[in-house]
Amino acid sequence: MGKETLSKICADLREEFQALSDYIYDHPELGLEEYQSSQAHADLLEKHGFQVEKPYLGFETAFRATYDSGKLGPTVAYLSEYDALPEIGHGCGHNMLGTVDTGAGIVLSKVLDETGGRVVVLGTPAEETDGVKVDMAAADTFDDIDVALCTHPSDANTKSGPSLAMQALEFEFFGKNAHAAAAPWQGINALDAVINLFNLVNAQRQQILPTARVHGVIKDGGEVANVIPDYTRAHFYVRARDKAYVQVLREMMIRMAESAAQAAGCTMKYRNYEKTYDDMVTNRPLDDAYNANAEALGVEMLDPDPNEVVGSLDMGNVSHVVPATNPYYGITNGQKISGHTPEFRDCTKTAAGYEAMMTTIEILARTGYDVLSDPELLKAIQADFEAE
Repeated sequence: MGKETLSKICADLREEFQALSDYIYDHPELGLEEYQSSQAHADLLEKHGFQVEKPYLGFETAFRATYDSGKLGPTVAYLSEYDALPEIGHGCGHNMLGTVDTGAGIVLSKVLDETGGRVVVLGTPAEETDGVKVDMAAADTFDDIDVALCTHPSDANTKSGPSLAMQALEFEFFGKNAHAAAAPWQGINALDAVINLFNLVNAQRQQILPTARVHGVIKDGGEVANVIPDYTRAHFYVRARDKAYVQVLREMMIRMAESAAQAAGCTMKYRNYEKTYDDMVTNRPLDDAYNANAEALGVEMLDPDPNEVVGSLDMGNVSHVVPATNPYYGITNGQKISGHTPEFRDCTKTAAGYEAMMTTIEILARTGYDVLSDPELLKAIQADFEAE
């Protein structure tokens, strides 16, 4: 059969995949509320012979779909997303993202009698908010998986690159109320403490790496101007190129918060108020295989801009427990259109968008085929992962 068979399979399934993307476009659902979207993916996978576990890991809109050849071989996983954004719907293109990864799993499953092994499609809710891939990476989801692939629509075809590790830190300061005019000396000003913290952060910026980021807001700063506030609260994100340096930033923030509280006479508590995201570690042999398949289909893959500081991805956590890649494919017909906009959303309903979707499904399926059929490639992937 060979990889050329995958082209015909993709063509035969084009209408089904386009219908899935359009359905999810028309039914946008926020993170952890993707009831119709996740079920649409699960139904299509079941139709094509996958065994679907849903709910998964206690998340109602997560699933794990498995197609087992019954023959020995590696396990290839594709990670599907389908959550939307408030107000603008699928401004990040997750209707198409999820379809591409689910579609690749279905296409690859059609040749498993030849290659052996297994294909797994993971439905991963709430990428924009709650990052369920973090929970999957912390659980045993990837223990029996050899590689994990996820692709994301963009305005250019770009190789998998880095993302920033991130921790979300909350600091609470506790003081004592007093009348701000009649007896301010009787109070302990929690607002002073939180302002001290922001001043310390700003003073420290020149001492941190230029690729690191520290940014925050005051969530509670007092209620009225004539009362010394006894409680304030701030939220910060600390980000860096690797999770080790994020830990350095975390410890720095805690020290500064302790000093800020002590200077104001307050007490302080801190916690992580959101999940911690690890940096994306791209598996080079796996990404090289993807790029070679892209080029074989006439798609030129660009190197990521080394000077561009990107955001944080829950795919980063996955890349620390299993060899992974997260390349990008252009759906904007060469136009510079940013994600999280209505204009980008609508690119998923264009001829150029559909063509990019189908091409990327085939690239992913071909890459999975390589992993299943080339033991030397799998050895190189595993060696690169162990070295990282």
